[in-house]
Amino acid sequence: MRIFKTSLFSWVHIKHFSTNPNLRIFFNKYVDKTNIYAWNRVIAELARNGDSIEALKAFSSLRKLSLKPNRSTFPCTIKACSAISDVTSGKQTHQQSLVFGYENDLFVSSALIDMYSKCHELNDARKLFDTILHRNVVSWTSMITGYVQNDSAHKAISLFKDFLNENEFNGELLMDPVVMVSVLSACSRVSELGITKGVHGFVIKNGYEEELNVGNTLMDAYAKCGDTGASKRVFDKMSWRDVVSWNSIIAIYAQNGQSMEALKVFFEMLKRGDVSYNVVTLTTVLLACAHSGALHLGKCIHELVIKMGLEENVVMSTSIIDMYCKCGKIKMARKTFDGMKEKNVKSWTAMIAGYGTHGLAEEALAVFYEMRRAGVQPNYITFVSVLAACRHAGLVEEGRNCFRAMSPEFGIEPGAEHYSCMVDLFGRAGFLNEAYDLIKGMKVKPDFMVWGALLAACRIHKHVELGEISAKKLFELDSSNCGYHLLLSNLYADAGRWDAVARMKVSIKENGLEKPPGFSLVEAKGRIHIFLVGDKEHPQHKEIYSYLEMLSVKMHEAGYVPDTTSVLHDIDEEEKESVIRVHSEKLAVAFGIMNTVPGTTIQVFKNLRVCGDCHKAMRFISKTVHRDIVVRDSKRFHHFINGTCSCGDYW
Repeated sequence: MRIFKTSLFSWVHIKHFSTNPNLRIFFNKYVDKTNIYAWNRVIAELARNGDSIEALKAFSSLRKLSLKPNRSTFPCTIKACSAISDVTSGKQTHQQSLVFGYENDLFVSSALIDMYSKCHELNDARKLFDTILHRNVVSWTSMITGYVQNDSAHKAISLFKDFLNENEFNGELLMDPVVMVSVLSACSRVSELGITKGVHGFVIKNGYEEELNVGNTLMDAYAKCGDTGASKRVFDKMSWRDVVSWNSIIAIYAQNGQSMEALKVFFEMLKRGDVSYNVVTLTTVLLACAHSGALHLGKCIHELVIKMGLEENVVMSTSIIDMYCKCGKIKMARKTFDGMKEKNVKSWTAMIAGYGTHGLAEEALAVFYEMRRAGVQPNYITFVSVLAACRHAGLVEEGRNCFRAMSPEFGIEPGAEHYSCMVDLFGRAGFLNEAYDLIKGMKVKPDFMVWGALLAACRIHKHVELGEISAKKLFELDSSNCGYHLLLSNLYADAGRWDAVARMKVSIKENGLEKPPGFSLVEAKGRIHIFLVGDKEHPQHKEIYSYLEMLSVKMHEAGYVPDTTSVLHDIDEEEKESVIRVHSEKLAVAFGIMNTVPGTTIQVFKNLRVCGDCHKAMRFISKTVHRDIVVRDSKRFHHFINGTCSCGDYW
C-alpha cells in the first residue's frame, strides 16, 4: 500500500499544490504523511517550482509530526531559503541539520554555503567552509561562486589557487566544468588578461574546451580583459554553439566599438540557421546598428519585432528608441517612445539622451520633467543625459539647477561623468574659473573626462595657463593619448608660442604618439561604406575626388573660405587646404550625394569630433546641392539644412 501511495503522489502536479485545495486534500488522503521520502518529494518539487514559502511550510509540518529529516531533506529546504534570501530560516535549518548529525555532510554543507552566500552572509559561509575537513569539488565551487556573487572576485581567484594547491598536495585534481565556469566568471570581474589566460590553460589541460558553458564564460572573460580577438578564437573553436554563444560574441563586438564585425556575425548566424535568434539577439544587433548608423537594418529589425509581437517588451522598445536616436531619426524614436504602454527608467533616459545628442535640450528637459510627473525616479545615467543635453545647448542655469538637485532631492551623488558635463558646460560658456573651482571641489577624483573637458574649453577661449594645468593632469592620467598633446600644441599656436609648439612636436615624436585615424561611415542602398582621410581604396574614389573638386568651385563662388586652424601649423596654406579637402566626412558626404536620389537626406557617422572646416563646408554643401545632411560625430548630431546647422555653431 505504501508503494501505491508514493507512486500515486509522484503523479500529482506539485507546482499547484499550495494554491489548489483539492490537491492538498488529495495529498492528505492518499499520501502516507509518516513517510519522510514523500515529504522530501513535496519539499523538492515546491522548491524546484519556485514556491519556496510553501516548501518551508512543508518542512515545518513534517517537524510538527516529529518526523526525522534525512540528508535529502535539508538541501531542498536550504535551497528554498536561498531562493527568497531568508537567512533567518536558513540559520534555523542549519541548526536543525546539526541537531540531526549532518554537520559533516558535504551535501548539506555545500547547500548551506550557497544559502549564506546568496543571503550576503559571506563571513558565515566562509566559517562553515573552513570547518569542512574533507571538501569535495561542490564545496569549493559553492564558496568560489559565493565570492563571485558578492563582488569579491579577487577572493574567488585566491580561493581557486588554494583549491589547486590542496588538490595537488592530495595527489588528485577534483575538477569539473562547474567550478571552471565559476572561476571564469571571477576572471570576467577581475579583468586581468594574465589570470584569464592561466585559467584558460586549466580548461585546456582538463579537456573542458568542448563544454558549452565554459566556452561561453571564457569568451566573456577575454572580452572583459579587452581581448576581443581571443573571444572570437574561443567562439570559432567551439564545436557546438547555442543562442547564448552567438549573442555573446555579437554583444562583445557591439560593446567594443566593432559594430561591423557584430553585424557580420549576426548574418552568419542567420545563414547557418541552426540556432534561432531571440530578444537578446535583436537588442544586441540594434546596438550594433546604433553605433554604425545601419539605419536600414535597424528598420528591418523593428519590422521583425512588430511581426513577432514584441512591441510590448520594454527592453526591446528601449533598444529601438536608442537605435533611432543614434541613427539620426529622432522623430521615429519619439513615435516608438509614445507608443510604449509601459516605460521604465531606461526608456525615459534613452529618449532624454537622444534629444540631448541632437541638440534639442528643451525637448530633453521636457521629457525629464514629464518623467518626474509620471513618478519614475531618475537614476545616475538619467542625470548624465540631462546634463549632457544642457551642455550641448549651453543651458548654463538649467544645468546648474539640475546638478544641484541631484543629491538633496534624488539621493544621487555626482560622479565623474556629471562633473565632466558641468565643466564642459561652464567652460564652453566662458566660465573657466567656475569650471576650475568645480574641479577643485569635487568629491571624487577628477578623471581624464573632467580634465579633457577643461582643456578643450581652454582651447576655445585661448586660456593658456589653465590649459597647461589641465594638460599636465591629463599627461599624468594617460601619457599615451596623442589628442591631449595636439590640443595643447594648438593652444600654444593660437597664442603664438611657437617654441612651445616645437617642444610639443618633439615630445609627440619621442614618445611615438599617433593620433587615432579618423573615419566616417555612410549608408547607401543598405550597405555601409567606410572612408578614411585621403581614402583612395574605395572603388569610386576617382569619381568622388572629381565631384569634390567641382563642389569646391561652387562653394567658393558662394563665399566659402576654408578654415585651416585645425591643421598642423608648419605647412603652408595651400597644403593645409589640400589636407582638409580630403577629410573622411567630406568623402562620405560626396559619395552619399552621388549614390542617392535627389532629396534624400545624407547621414554620416564619424568616430572623432568634426573639425571646424568640415562643419563649415557641410553648411555650404547643404545649400549648394539642396540636400539635408546629418553628421554624427563623437560628441553630438549636426543637422545641416539650407546652409545652417542645428547646433548653431555651438559644439
